[in-house]
Amino acid sequence: MMLFEKEHGVIVACDVLSIEHFRELVSRTYHIEGIVGYKVGATLGLSYGLGALSEIVREHCDLPLIYDHQKAGTDIPQMGEKFAEVCSSSGINSMIIFPQAGPETEKAFIRAIFEKNMVPMVGGEMTHTAYLEKEGGFIKNDSPERIYRVGAENGVEYFILPGNRYDAIKKYNEFLSEMISAPKYCMPGIGSQGGEIGKAFSILKGRSAYAIVGSAIYRSSNIENAAKEFCSEALKFE
Repeated sequence: MMLFEKEHGVIVACDVLSIEHFRELVSRTYHIEGIVGYKVGATLGLSYGLGALSEIVREHCDLPLIYDHQKAGTDIPQMGEKFAEVCSSSGINSMIIFPQAGPETEKAFIRAIFEKNMVPMVGGEMTHTAYLEKEGGFIKNDSPERIYRVGAENGVEYFILPGNRYDAIKKYNEFLSEMISAPKYCMPGIGSQGGEIGKAFSILKGRSAYAIVGSAIYRSSNIENAAKEFCSEALKFE
């Protein structure tokens, strides 16, 4: 299931606090070549409702709206169907899950998302330190790979990778490329968290790759120029 028209581009992470700021962010970026979609999180979703956010995007464009519940997929399997229903009925096109609650929850959420004609994106490793055990975190070192494998085995094509961890990008792409013919990657951690589009995308040559960029765009003194700069870097790989 294709989500984006381009094979490379920028997803704007709209982690702003007000619906006015969200509207401004969409209105000032939707027309820029290389912007392929918008990601909203729990802050805006809980404050204003996903339906209202979807309506704002649709007022300007038909680019996909991705919901990142930060972190969905950490409940019992039965919650997947209810969660997918809420998102689908609100106009969401894709959902990000980090299914740390185990493989049965992961499979249930993936199935529910597909049944509601949305695109599941599966994440396993995050961008910050002290996440994996080897860095002092709670998550076992091999858990992200297991999560990605279950996703690939259950029809997932879009995977969330840490865009500021180049060794991780290389590792996960290598084994996912052996499992499915055309894995696609969406990467936070680019911009304010230190990741660079050129370095991350170069590792993934031949694969669809999308930078998820938030504060480096919406906190910029010139939102349009910041977005254009990131898009220009991404489109070099088209």
